[in-house]
Amino acid sequence: MIADILKREAHHTGLVLSDEHIRAFELFAQELVRWNSKINLTSITADDDIAIKHFIDCLYLAPHVLDQDLLLDVGSGGGLPVIPLKIVRPATNMLSVDAVAKKINFQKHVIRLLGLQKIEAIHARVEDLQQTAANKFTLITSRAFTRLDNFVSLAAPLLAEDGRIIALKGSAADDEIAVSDNTLKDLGFEITSQYSCRLPENRGTRQLVVLKACKPAYNGG
Repeated sequence: MIADILKREAHHTGLVLSDEHIRAFELFAQELVRWNSKINLTSITADDDIAIKHFIDCLYLAPHVLDQDLLLDVGSGGGLPVIPLKIVRPATNMLSVDAVAKKINFQKHVIRLLGLQKIEAIHARVEDLQQTAANKFTLITSRAFTRLDNFVSLAAPLLAEDGRIIALKGSAADDEIAVSDNTLKDLGFEITSQYSCRLPENRGTRQLVVLKACKPAYNGG
């Protein structure tokens, strides 16, 4: 069922998935369900929901990921969106960070199982990276991690000059943006674009919120 849904619906994300891509997603889904019986990775376990609410959902980010990017995925949990993005963007260097060790162990297992390259999963709080990776990443992503202003506050010191921050949000994104507006301005960031994506089979709406620094480079102040 996962293969059928992905083949039918991937065009909504601007992608054409190969048989190799499909096999990787099927194996990822299988391991997600298997490990979820031991550790809490997701409340979504039915094949059709995994295909649409996890994989198609995450792949809306793919057109915004460039081969030359150095991508950081913050609070990646069970590897979402970073592992779906890595499957379809193999040339992009990616780093996944999560504060829960068991979730990172799962990601490392999937990375090995799928033979994914140019990707690392580390157990850390995003604040821990700020001393060693300041102004490094050209693209920083998150999905269902924290409120927009909190996410940008954490991500900003890690963002390279001219880098982008993309938050994948739900249908209440506009309300969250309104609440976050003053903090974003204080941080020196602005929303440069916002995309609304409707999940297949009326499974909900997603918003991609893209931000960049208003000034030439974020200086931590």
